[in-house]
Amino acid sequence: MKTVTLKTDSIFFDKLTSLAKELQITKSEFIRRSVSEYEKYLYREKLKSNIQKAVLKVKESNKDIIEEFDTAVNDGLKNV
Repeated sequence: MKTVTLKTDSIFFDKLTSLAKELQITKSEFIRRSVSEYEKYLYREKLKSNIQKAVLKVKESNKDIIEEFDTAVNDGLKNV
């Protein structure tokens, strides 16, 4: 296993110690889990952003299709 050294202020250190103690795990395990959860969060945010971009593209392309369809449907039918 590799070692990472982390310099922090006493407030963060106390919070880390308290949370790790509450979960009955080491500070190292708490940090590993936290990084893993944050990685999942970032993945979900990226996925959400990609979905939003895709939705906007679909809306934009459908806008043109709907306008063309409305024009074709209404063309020549006003006299009927």
